[in-house]
Amino acid sequence: MRQTQPSLDLLIALDVLLEECSVSAAAQRLHLSEPAMSRTLGRIRKAMGDPVLVRSGRQMVPTPRALAVQAEVRGLVEAARKVFTPPGRLDPATLVRRFVILASDAVITAMSVALLTEAARSAPGVRFHFIPEGYGDAQALRDGSADLEVTVISDPAPETRVEPIMVDRAVGVVRPGHPLLDGPVTAERLAAAEHVIASRRGRAEGPVDEILAGMGLRRRIAGSVPTFEAALAVVRQSDLVGMTPERLTGPLVEALGLVRFPIPVPLPEMTLSQAWHPRYDVDPAHVWLRELVREVLGGHG
Repeated sequence: MRQTQPSLDLLIALDVLLEECSVSAAAQRLHLSEPAMSRTLGRIRKAMGDPVLVRSGRQMVPTPRALAVQAEVRGLVEAARKVFTPPGRLDPATLVRRFVILASDAVITAMSVALLTEAARSAPGVRFHFIPEGYGDAQALRDGSADLEVTVISDPAPETRVEPIMVDRAVGVVRPGHPLLDGPVTAERLAAAEHVIASRRGRAEGPVDEILAGMGLRRRIAGSVPTFEAALAVVRQSDLVGMTPERLTGPLVEALGLVRFPIPVPLPEMTLSQAWHPRYDVDPAHVWLRELVREVLGGHG
């Protein structure tokens, strides 16, 4: 004879039967007919090799075997319900998690202090690890080496979730008293000045150069450095001109005592986004992380 295999339905039925000690009461709770509940009890008896519930006068009482497994059955049913119940609101104070965030240097500078401070204040079990953009970024979200990417995202992987957070624009920066500030900053005067470029890939030109070329102008570029912070440090100690995201690096520009000025050519705006793999769509901890990044950067500058 084919043996009855245990299932979640049988566990739920057994849990209710042992609590009610009544086939009719269990049938009502599970919205079944009494004959259907009796058949289910028969399947349970067959699966366990035990009567489970037996008559004692007008009542049914559990067998010693049923009493021995009752707590275990209740635990299994509760665990199963927890698996199939949508997660509730996360309490950051109880969260223990390590988040790896892939971002540009300007983004790391803009949000790292706020995120680390918030973790220390309300989520002591959370650790943030910021890693700079670089080789292999395209696979970082997919292979799980990064939990979140925050940067200007132009060509995401097909499955990647992308959420725009803020719009920024480039501005020029120079040291106080720079000769460029002696008059209106025109495209001609901007091109004539010497520049330092922030490029992690060592590029010698950027979008502004294409626009200037269309105007018959060419910038004088002294060289490039890998980060905006390095470019701003160079600008602070020289007559070189730099360009930087206005909102993201605004606090750092002010802290260094540098002067910002509008770039006199129509540069496109930059949309900063956060991106993640869909495996984290409904993960409460990751939802909390995205909300925090959105709050920090959405109101930045």
